[in-house]
Amino acid sequence: MSKKAWLAIAVAILIPLVFYMIASKYGVDMPRRYYPDSVVSRIKDGKEINDTFWHRVNNFTLQNQLGEPVTLDGEAGKVIVIDFFFTHCGSICPTLTRNIKKLQDGLKFQEGGKRIDTSFVRFLSLSVDPVRDSAPVLRKYADHYGVNSDVWWLLTGPKKTIYDFALNELHLGLQDSVSVDSNFVHTDYLTLLDRDHVVRGYYHGTDTAALAKLADDIVYIILDTIVALLNE
Repeated sequence: MSKKAWLAIAVAILIPLVFYMIASKYGVDMPRRYYPDSVVSRIKDGKEINDTFWHRVNNFTLQNQLGEPVTLDGEAGKVIVIDFFFTHCGSICPTLTRNIKKLQDGLKFQEGGKRIDTSFVRFLSLSVDPVRDSAPVLRKYADHYGVNSDVWWLLTGPKKTIYDFALNELHLGLQDSVSVDSNFVHTDYLTLLDRDHVVRGYYHGTDTAALAKLADDIVYIILDTIVALLNE
């Protein structure tokens, strides 16, 4: 997303931005970053400073429920929320989908009585059974649950691509060693990526309190990004 687009968003959320800046002065519990790639030391004003370079998850190319090829790099600048599911799941997946639907519908701001879509957020639901979950199957599932394709994609593609991303990029096995393995990923965890696609949090998607924390963290990251852009 361009700087111009981010600044347009800043105007739309001026009031929450002011509240954020006030809260920052007194300490905001920002979601931490995960998985440093390297730490580089440098000297500034006679003092040693350590700069941490955080792992940015690698790109993938998959197909959404509309049959369109999409890439993670194509969503650069957006805050990303990711989950893993499959359409014939009869346990946690319907609950996950319904809860993400609540986030989809709830993450909007008010301005002059009008509701403004948070198009700077992208929800991604990756199928862990892509052989059966073709694009038409995903579209039927999406229609059933009221998925808005403008902000939420259900994705299918090569199983190796999806599983490598879950295990080696998001490191879900480190968070859920019981439900995540190389044979079948079946976890209720949602993963939050910031606009640089650095992991910023994991949340149980079937837990109400965890979902509330995720919603707060999304807003904090967005406002933190806008503050940084305004200071450039």
